[in-house]
Amino acid sequence: MEHTRCCVVGGGPAGMVLALLLARAGVEVTVLEKHGDFLRDFRGDTVHPSTLALLDDLGLAERFARLPQRRVTTVQLPIGPGRGLLTVADMSALPGKYPYIAMVPQWDLLDLLADEARREPSFRLRMNTEATGFLRERGRVAGVRYRTADGTTGELRATLTVACDGRGSLARDLPELRLRAFPCPMDAWWFRLPRHEDDPRGLVGNVGDRFFTAMIDRGDYWQCAALIPKGTDPDRRAAGLDRFRAQFAAAAPWAAERTDHLRSWDEVRLLDVRLDRLGRWYRPGLLCIGDAAHAMSPVFGIGINLAVQDAVAAARHLVEPLRTGTIRVGDVRRVQLRRWPTTAATQGLQRFAHARLIEPILAGRSPMQDPRTPTKPDRPPRAARILGALPLLRRLPAYFIAYGALRERPPAASVRPADDTRREPAS
Repeated sequence: MEHTRCCVVGGGPAGMVLALLLARAGVEVTVLEKHGDFLRDFRGDTVHPSTLALLDDLGLAERFARLPQRRVTTVQLPIGPGRGLLTVADMSALPGKYPYIAMVPQWDLLDLLADEARREPSFRLRMNTEATGFLRERGRVAGVRYRTADGTTGELRATLTVACDGRGSLARDLPELRLRAFPCPMDAWWFRLPRHEDDPRGLVGNVGDRFFTAMIDRGDYWQCAALIPKGTDPDRRAAGLDRFRAQFAAAAPWAAERTDHLRSWDEVRLLDVRLDRLGRWYRPGLLCIGDAAHAMSPVFGIGINLAVQDAVAAARHLVEPLRTGTIRVGDVRRVQLRRWPTTAATQGLQRFAHARLIEPILAGRSPMQDPRTPTKPDRPPRAARILGALPLLRRLPAYFIAYGALRERPPAASVRPADDTRREPAS
């Protein structure tokens, strides 16, 4: 019978950060990842200052700095076709070593975390292993059933199981966790386009007639997102790829000729955008964090930062109970109590952006136009006028985007200097 002290389901940012922190503190931890590697396109790739500071605390800052990346210091929102962008957050003025967001391929970050975790004898990463159900014992979750890529099945018992397997998590089927969904006006199409050396850099937004795109600078290509009204994917694909190319070209004329590189709809992938959260993130023997507990909209690219901070808070609260093997419901409850305010505030900010920015653009209205008085001239919203008049206020949303409502610190036992060479990678 297989057993581990902590079973982490899912090898994404939350799962790998939690596993590394626990393993460094001497807790036996096993990560189950259903894929054979981390190389999956169109994942969120924003690494916020809070995560950069965490990597520094863990002695990984220099290795992370060597990864291919772009740096973003401002968050800008489009305010309508031909109206340019409004800077709502300026991180360049924030205190600390990392006044920017690093745009790094997520697979590089996950490989870095996995390589470092393998140095700990209490860490195990099992790729090609998918959790298929929970083991139950006396009213508590006692581990998981799993299936490997070759069809082998088994059971892994655990003192605590942590669901980090995203918005498709097994835990979301448990009715007692009370999933609550919020209205979401859009879905997203993800695709790639070539990038030229003289193109803009960083994160670029483009707005057209009922059309919105965000383009992420990947060096030699653009990772692009086109927002479409919720549920319209089949009809828009039926209208033809040429129509989509024309819409993109009208919104981003500087990149219009590159749409010829999209030769079929197979190159355009649909993301079903969701915004929801569990009313309860735990039950005896089980904790949910990251997207498993709260699916985030791609607006502001906050989801990964929130998931990583969940993992840091969970590690700090659970290291000692896991060391002693005496996990109680109150221990996992404290993680939700700590992280819920930041989650609710962040989702509130995203819901505001959906209602005041995304939905008007996709409906063909200016975000600055009051729908109750459509004949009155457009003018920037009051918040936009205040931000424009008082640039120092941009630090407030900048700090929130950078660190969240609460800044999390890793357990002291997990912090290591960069020159710590006491461990060799575990076999």
